[in-house]
Amino acid sequence: MNKVAKASPTVPFPVQAPKKVSILGSTGSVGCSTIRLIEEKPENFQIEILTAKSNITELAAQARRLDARKAVIADENLYLELKALLSDTAVEVAAGEAALIDAAAEPVDWVMSSIVGAAGLAPTLSAIQTGTTIALANKEALVCAGELMISNVQKSGATLLPVDSEHNAIFQVLDETQLDSVQRLILTASGGPFLQHSYDEMRHVTREQALAHPKWDMGDKISIDSATMMNKGLELIEAYHLFPVGKDQIDILVHPQSVIHSMVEYGDGSVLAQMGSPDMRTPISYALGWPNRHDFIAEKLNLAKIGSLTFEDPDDVRFPALKLAKEALLAGLSAPTILNAANEVAVASFLNGAIGFLDIAKVVEEVMSATNFVEITCVDDVFSEDRRGRERACLIIDKLC
Repeated sequence: MNKVAKASPTVPFPVQAPKKVSILGSTGSVGCSTIRLIEEKPENFQIEILTAKSNITELAAQARRLDARKAVIADENLYLELKALLSDTAVEVAAGEAALIDAAAEPVDWVMSSIVGAAGLAPTLSAIQTGTTIALANKEALVCAGELMISNVQKSGATLLPVDSEHNAIFQVLDETQLDSVQRLILTASGGPFLQHSYDEMRHVTREQALAHPKWDMGDKISIDSATMMNKGLELIEAYHLFPVGKDQIDILVHPQSVIHSMVEYGDGSVLAQMGSPDMRTPISYALGWPNRHDFIAEKLNLAKIGSLTFEDPDDVRFPALKLAKEALLAGLSAPTILNAANEVAVASFLNGAIGFLDIAKVVEEVMSATNFVEITCVDDVFSEDRRGRERACLIIDKLC
């Protein structure tokens, strides 16, 4: 299968300003950053749908401020509260998983898919079916169901634009006219807050320490994934599905300054890199304005002030999550789905104080070792394997507690 970042024709479906936008996961870090960008040029956008998992206060405030047409809360028990918060507006209110999927299927010009975790898969697939432009910030959906998602993108004629800073960087410097010359994709990693910690030191890290990322402002789950470097492992799997390269053509390089966001190496020895300040608004703005650039007020990159850029190979011993992700990619079948499911459960357990930081990778490894992977042929297979991975992770965590 030809894996591509944008599976639709090079020229996007023509739209007339203002661009109709839906934001799936509007109260999270990426969703809020997207809204800040839109609010700089509100005349260019019409907000159709905003969704959130449970933060009704922020969702209602966003819907009111942006004059959204519809607000959807995934937790159906919060419907009446959200309805009350928006009772004096014309905003339509809906609740529940089915309502979220239906909302994602409503026709718009551009969808931000930023629901965290496997929960974002069904809404993203629903949006893909409309053939619109999807800005994908949910890496877990592509990890869980990569081939299925890309197949649906190609069938529907949708456009998939990567929003993760690393994949967005590759998207910007990948020469589609010379794909045969591409030798390697190089994903950069900050190394997280524990880059200089020994394995023994990481036994005792706290929730607060793990959430304190030195460069990026992210949500809790992604921050913990960055601390374990599972985030980079998931991005490796994601890159394989987004770009036309082999499993052995993707490398990871630790770059603590987070100035170079990723690189593409070509056969003539050239290595093209995309650089910028560590600000998620940059890749979001690129996707928001594509195929044109969407300018915004941002801190400009000052290389003279930074002074030097450093690089090192990742340490698979201190950060075993990287090795687990590589093994899942090589194994194929449902291995990435199981990996992601086990990791989501383990991260949630760490955040709740049930297990230690190093236990996150141990739980994932035990689940992977105990599981026979199966072929993924449809979305029901994805959900079934996701449940299986979560159930095994819970059993292992119960033994640890």
